[in-house]
Amino acid sequence: MILNKDRALKVAEFLLQIKAVKLQPNNPFTWASGWNSPIYCDNRKTLSFPAIRTYIRQGYADAILEHFGKPDVIAGVATGGIAQGALVAQELGIPFIYVRSTAKGHGLGNQIEGHFEKGQRVVVIEDLISTGGSSLVAVEALREAGMDVKGLVAIFTYGFDIATQNFADAECPYITLTDYDLLIDQALKSDYITGADVDSLKEWKNAPDLWKK
Repeated sequence: MILNKDRALKVAEFLLQIKAVKLQPNNPFTWASGWNSPIYCDNRKTLSFPAIRTYIRQGYADAILEHFGKPDVIAGVATGGIAQGALVAQELGIPFIYVRSTAKGHGLGNQIEGHFEKGQRVVVIEDLISTGGSSLVAVEALREAGMDVKGLVAIFTYGFDIATQNFADAECPYITLTDYDLLIDQALKSDYITGADVDSLKEWKNAPDLWKK
């Protein structure tokens, strides 16, 4: 879900400007899954640009307050959501924790790091949603620890149907600051891509496992 289209287009513009998102429909990337992809997204780059980092931090905070209300705790998903989550927690003046993909193999064996209490309301911070799998592992870990997960906020989603279904099945609402469709609109508007590229980019989103096989 996108709450603010003007903000979403501005975030998309920033991601393209700093090359946090690269679009190469004619020279695709290969993902770890083996899929060919016309897009590569690395939202960690936003942390290197103070003005953009601030805009995104405030966007996260506004989205949380507007849709979920002020939670008791912010939880970042390791690793991309840790820095973003800490910034958002600072913006809101509330505690921060983070969630590993699996429990630590030594020491206390924690999967959730930081102080929290059962029953606390928590919003999860992620940087990117593809299928939603890693995000929902964190959601489940928080729920198993007795926390009340209000939802998740991320910077960007590819908009795959499987992600929408996975979040629905987990009964976890989510918001993103921008998404793939709006990014394509902004890229075309700013002449980052041509009209001829748009069809290929849309074909990938509809069938990413089959695109350019």
